Amino acid sequence: MRSDTAILTCNQPRLPRPHLTGWYTLAWGIALVVALPVLSVFYLALFPDENIWSHLASTVLPVYVITTIQLVVGVGLLSILAGVGSAWLVTLCHFPGRRLFEWALLLPFAVPAYVIAYVYTDLLEFAGPVQGALRALFGWETARDYWFPEIRSLGGAIAMLSLVLYPYVYLLARAAFLEQSVSLRDASRVLGCNAWQSFWRISLPIARPAIAVGVSLVSMETINDFGTVDYFAVKSLTAGIYDTWLNMYNLGGAAQIASLMLVFVVLLITLERKAREKQKQFHSADRFTALEPYRLHGWRAAAATLFCLLPVVCGFVLPCGLLAWYASGYLDQLWSEDFIGYASHSFTLSLTAAVVSIVIAVVLAYARRLFSERRSLQFAVRFSSLGYAMPGAVLALGVIIPLAAFDNSVDAFMRSHFNLSTGLLLSGTTFAVVMAYVVRFLAVSTGAVDSSLSKVTPSMDMASRSLGQSASGTLFRVHLPLIRGGLLTALLVVFVDCMKELPATLILRPFNYDTLATFVYQYASDEMLERCSLAALLIVLVGVLPVILLSRSITNTRQQA
Repeated sequence: MRSDTAILTCNQPRLPRPHLTGWYTLAWGIALVVALPVLSVFYLALFPDENIWSHLASTVLPVYVITTIQLVVGVGLLSILAGVGSAWLVTLCHFPGRRLFEWALLLPFAVPAYVIAYVYTDLLEFAGPVQGALRALFGWETARDYWFPEIRSLGGAIAMLSLVLYPYVYLLARAAFLEQSVSLRDASRVLGCNAWQSFWRISLPIARPAIAVGVSLVSMETINDFGTVDYFAVKSLTAGIYDTWLNMYNLGGAAQIASLMLVFVVLLITLERKAREKQKQFHSADRFTALEPYRLHGWRAAAATLFCLLPVVCGFVLPCGLLAWYASGYLDQLWSEDFIGYASHSFTLSLTAAVVSIVIAVVLAYARRLFSERRSLQFAVRFSSLGYAMPGAVLALGVIIPLAAFDNSVDAFMRSHFNLSTGLLLSGTTFAVVMAYVVRFLAVSTGAVDSSLSKVTPSMDMASRSLGQSASGTLFRVHLPLIRGGLLTALLVVFVDCMKELPATLILRPFNYDTLATFVYQYASDEMLERCSLAALLIVLVGVLPVILLSRSITNTRQQA
């Protein structure tokens, strides 16, 4: 028997096999490079060139922290209300439009938060059509004659973010409701519970872990947002990083605020895990039994339809309809050189980042499979996925620190030895943007690849190796063809996420290098939404495809009546 297939005792850890050392080393190297931005932020926060922490703590930092907490709590509560309520209605109730709402409730997922903020500001501001119609109807002349809620405020930001982020909660809550046992619900009905009591006492507690995950994702996306809070002048931590770095010209202070944001994120993740660590749910024997929904009639059916219709109309139909109306007057942009350039930049950066992310995810996931007993490698791979929890502004800061250090070192060396300046080699180039995208969304691709690989039985590996295939040969000839669907799905999701990413793109892009997202941000910030409406609509339309795929994958998990 060959030495590398020797039987190991359960208390003796298996060392890396000589012929697989390359995979082990490669996975560790990639994990360290991907984790470098996170480590860089903490390093600069601890050792800044100019320490202004005491100044920040005594002036603007309390405002940033309090505002961020208010933003997270407000968006979280509204997302729970819209997401859990609509998920329960479309899964366990029968009412007009239910089949339509199953997938339509995910459509706001495709709309970036900053786009919807621009649209509603254009609609609801003093000079907009809504207030204009009210003044004409009631004869009002100035803002002093009536009261109207201010859209560009903390409350407005909470509403805008909730409209596009509640699908996180809806997505996971609906999946949890679909997986629940029919017998538990029937037992509650036998014991005298009505539909509402059955939901409150049975369905909701069982789905709480999934809801907690959804709320944590909503909270992290809320912390990450820059376009909405900047446009609405909301002083969140993300806006504070941008202001400290680019307006106060203090990179160390920005890193210190970024470190505080990472503490917020870690706290959210910890709370989410604590909320569900003592709850375990196992699949029941009747999991694949068709669900028989409660039939709603009269005003209850109308209320359910209205409840599900409201977020779809406000979060997708109305914004997209207005963008389409504006875009109809600027169709000539489709053939303009500038617009084609912006679209080309967006598609090129997003596709490059998606491909690189998938390649890295395959390497990391396959290395975890080969060395499943090596805890150090498992930790390294998990740590490399921390970028998804990093807000875009923090990530941009973490990327620019090591790249700028590398550029400065190379430039200093070339000046001293050859009297030649190399300038910016990596920082300030598209390489920095792609790196930020990869680090930010690697967790998405790694999770998809890891999930697909876990469905391939280990006997396939054994059979391939017994037929003389190496580890690499087994990956390319056995695993990749089997997980091709998961790879394509992950590629699509990462591509769309990169298309929508604004904070990292805005900070790291080269000079005079715009994408669709930055183009929309610049024109909408200057109150010229009509000029960028076509670009905003294109971003939304690109995001619709993965939404449809997500809806189909959830619906197919269980037969419904």
